[in-house]
Amino acid sequence: MDDMKLGVVESKFADIIWNNEPISSGKLVELCKEKLDWKKSTTYTVLKKLCEKRIFKNDNGVVTSIISKEEFYAMQSEKFVAENFGGSLPAFIAAFTQRKYLSKKEIEEIQKMISSFGRGRK
Repeated sequence: MDDMKLGVVESKFADIIWNNEPISSGKLVELCKEKLDWKKSTTYTVLKKLCEKRIFKNDNGVVTSIISKEEFYAMQSEKFVAENFGGSLPAFIAAFTQRKYLSKKEIEEIQKMISSFGRGRK
């Protein structure tokens, strides 16, 4: 999963794909020109790199994701917690809440999530 990291520009590029998929490679080139000021060659170079990482695929000029945006960021979050908090979600939450106040609504949402996972939801 180490090769699954995305830089800032790669993240913006990935968001263009995730927000527009399935997208033709030609339309992707147009969007990258408009939003990132990229040339066609830059778009194809970065697309190839992310296809090699198995995040996206380009089949006959149609680009789609192999990993959804939600799955990708869930994997990144799991890796962050594993590397920085020994895999302990409670340790992460304790560190996070030391500097950030949680509203009553946020606490209720978190409690609902915990309850739903406790009932066997995956």
